[in-house]
Amino acid sequence: MHTDTERCLRAVRSKDARFDGWFFTAVLTTGIYCRPSCPVVPPKAENMVFHPSAAACQQAGFRACKRCRPDTSPGSPEWNARADSVARAMRLIQDGIVDREGVTGLAGRLGYSERQIERQLLAELGAGPLALARAQRAQTARLLIETTALPMAEVAFAAGFSSIRTFNDTVREVFALAPTELRARGARRPDNAAPGPRTPGVISLRLPFRAPLTPDNLFGHLAATAVPGVEEWRDGAYRRTLSLPYGHGIVALTPKPDHIGCRLALTDPRDLTVAISRCRRMLDLDADPVAVDEQLRTDPLLAPLVDKAPGRRVPGTADAAEFAVRAVLGQQVSTAAARTHAARLVTAYGTPVDDPEGGLTHLFPTPDALAGLDPEALALPRSRRTTLTTLVAALADGTLPLGTDSDWDEARARLHALPGFGPWTVEAIAMRALGDPDAFLPTDLGIRRAARALGLPSTPAALTARAAGWRPWRAYAVQYLWATEDHAINVLPA
Repeated sequence: MHTDTERCLRAVRSKDARFDGWFFTAVLTTGIYCRPSCPVVPPKAENMVFHPSAAACQQAGFRACKRCRPDTSPGSPEWNARADSVARAMRLIQDGIVDREGVTGLAGRLGYSERQIERQLLAELGAGPLALARAQRAQTARLLIETTALPMAEVAFAAGFSSIRTFNDTVREVFALAPTELRARGARRPDNAAPGPRTPGVISLRLPFRAPLTPDNLFGHLAATAVPGVEEWRDGAYRRTLSLPYGHGIVALTPKPDHIGCRLALTDPRDLTVAISRCRRMLDLDADPVAVDEQLRTDPLLAPLVDKAPGRRVPGTADAAEFAVRAVLGQQVSTAAARTHAARLVTAYGTPVDDPEGGLTHLFPTPDALAGLDPEALALPRSRRTTLTTLVAALADGTLPLGTDSDWDEARARLHALPGFGPWTVEAIAMRALGDPDAFLPTDLGIRRAARALGLPSTPAALTARAAGWRPWRAYAVQYLWATEDHAINVLPA
């Protein structure tokens, strides 16, 4: 979008927050870059240039605006709506791969050379993988500086910097403030005021999103399907345990009118970037609801559902492999039965954790841990046992890679090749675990009932044909159709 100068100018002049994260405005006369919705008086058109990423702005020598804080914008919705190599690379960078494995690791996961990845990212984002990872480290550093009392040396280490000097230089370059000045400035901001004394080891922050957002089905789904010990709804927040690269964490996510409140307790602060990225994907916070809803409104039978509760999101997952296991456990059984089956696996094979603030007891078991399970001990039909054990073996030995770097079509093909995987299970995993915004469930009984009630075709083939007009957002249409039923997944818990 940053190449469409007229469109960018209109967005900046109207301070349109819908475009925050889509592009960034760099001001030649001040050396500052801003988000489109920056509240200051827009500069003259000849003094503005537009960049596709914060990293590109920083690489061009611009520093972040202290007023609009462009580094806190929602992420570009492009990376969640596409499955090409650039989008997959961006999802991996957001998940901290470059910091942990370097550009070599990033390229290896994508099956390209380092030079190819560098060239593709430069062409679309104006910055290579190292610059993009550096911008992300700077954002993580800012969060830790402003929301914790960690010593600066620990902040630098947690944010992924290799030295204190590099940390200090980057913060000064990006934010035009020393780390101590940034902390003092953050403490004075009203939106950073804590309701009470900060809990040691707990990081509180706000997760931004593009409005509108209807939280009912999003949090309702997560709460209604919560696996005891791993997830819970407590005090108005969805809480769950997280398995992370350097340790584990517990997160509490609270829906607010203009943000999602997020409290993270991490055993290793180096996991902050990854934890935030996974929470954003789980809640689909980088979606562009205006684009989605505009497309769905073109169907006159869907339009009333969209108008009634715009901005529905697709509930995701914190771990793709976990969701695949739970999808198999949920085949042809009630939500309560699926939770019971999953809870038994958690108790038997999950890693215990301590949760002083609630009732969480375990991490969901990894594929490696489940690889040793005794199928005879499972209270499942024999065919379902075979499906589960085959899935777990494929996840454990790497023949079925599911994650942020997955190619959606390839993952579908590999899932279909496993015994017991029909269209419903495959598409459910594609929608919620892989994040494909066009995944569709025409065989789902709830979808077919909703379609029939609305006057839409209710047979899978006919409904799929009608849904061609909803592409590439059919997963969002699924949320609107599910929401017509009286079910706990559609109700924000009290």
